[in-house]
Amino acid sequence: MAILDRPFAQKYFLPGFVFQGVLIAGGYGTGRELVEYFLKYGPRGGILGMFLVTAVSWAATLTLTFEFSRLFKVYDYRSLLLRIIGRFWILFELLYLVLLLIVLAVVGSAAGVLLRDNFGLPYLAGVALMLVSICFLTFKGGRILEKFMSSWSILIYVVYSLFLLAAIIKFGPEIKNNLKTGPVLPGWPVGAFKYALYNLGVIPSVLFCLPYLERRKEAVFSALMASMMGILPAFIFFIAIVGFYPEVVTKEVPAYFGLQKVGNRGLLIAYLVVLFGTLIQTGTGFIHAFNQRIQAALEAKGKKFPAWCRPLVAAFMILVSLMIATFGLISLVAKGYGTISWGIFGVFFIPLFTRGLYLIGRRRA
Repeated sequence: MAILDRPFAQKYFLPGFVFQGVLIAGGYGTGRELVEYFLKYGPRGGILGMFLVTAVSWAATLTLTFEFSRLFKVYDYRSLLLRIIGRFWILFELLYLVLLLIVLAVVGSAAGVLLRDNFGLPYLAGVALMLVSICFLTFKGGRILEKFMSSWSILIYVVYSLFLLAAIIKFGPEIKNNLKTGPVLPGWPVGAFKYALYNLGVIPSVLFCLPYLERRKEAVFSALMASMMGILPAFIFFIAIVGFYPEVVTKEVPAYFGLQKVGNRGLLIAYLVVLFGTLIQTGTGFIHAFNQRIQAALEAKGKKFPAWCRPLVAAFMILVSLMIATFGLISLVAKGYGTISWGIFGVFFIPLFTRGLYLIGRRRA
């Protein structure tokens, strides 16, 4: 995309595209995550949590992270955490690796199931295609990755908007009624905060495109844009499936269930293609961040990280994650993501808003 070669887009839109692109498959690609952390608290409870808790938490955390990264010129999570929590950065690395493997397990399993159930291909064919795609993108890295994530993110907005339009046309009264009379169940702030926290694990995937930021106002505006770009597709999708509440709460893949209810085969195929791309997007983003961390560590010792090692790291991570995938999608989302949330709260969220904020203030002074 030629537009991304312009400084304005690189500063204000590229970080948001990458954040949303890496976020989507682990955050709301299948719809299971939105049901688990929002819709199960009722339609109105879910919306309250989405905007009053999740969007605000993302905006604040991204703002501090972007500004810290800009001030101290740190563009990988090892360098950033070393500045904030010193030698305890290894705790974040452990959490990040566990989250990475869980996300890869979710996206790898979903990729195999998507091609098997909808296109008649063997389960391993879907996994293999995802593996090859991720290895290719991690090998290329940099500009190719930026363009792929940004282009695919725009396509996601288009397909999600079409899904919402089709759902309103066919189930408009049900959507309106559930939004008007749906309950606000206890626990929605905690659910939304846990969702915000575990998705903060994708921040390392955004750091590589922050060198374009030169001023504080650029970092702040870019962070606010990223937060809105991250939550908007979730909101569009949420409204589209609200018409199927409460039945949709028990579905393993609510997105597929909702699209089947809408009954538009062309839209279903478009969504499946887009979803498969988002699985690749998310897996690539997580692994690229880990590769950047390895590269930074080797450069600090005067060594180089060969380009051919990048896809090998990707292949190894995916193969390990496939063993984790046997636990099932619902269990991984509910228990795996939930546990990681509080770990990230302790080793990233709290230090960033205490010592990180202090260091920003002292550096600017």
